[in-house]
Amino acid sequence: MSNPDEVLGRWWQALCTELGIAPDADPEALLDLAGTAAHSIVRPAAPLTTFLVGYAAGLAQADRDGLASLVERAERAAEDFG
Repeated sequence: MSNPDEVLGRWWQALCTELGIAPDADPEALLDLAGTAAHSIVRPAAPLTTFLVGYAAGLAQADRDGLASLVERAERAAEDFG
């Protein structure tokens, strides 16, 4: 049986290759954000939250620090929601 972390790491690399991107992102931080959104709001909020953070980062042409800041802001928003 495959290790889920290994599978996820391979998926991250395969999808980046398929999309022709090399994101300067921390996959673990994105997973943590998804978990916070899923537990603080509702489960379907997880992919929507990470998508919107990525979209905002793309629009802002954010570097790694800029993305980390957006992730932190989204974490706080999810924790404070409702």
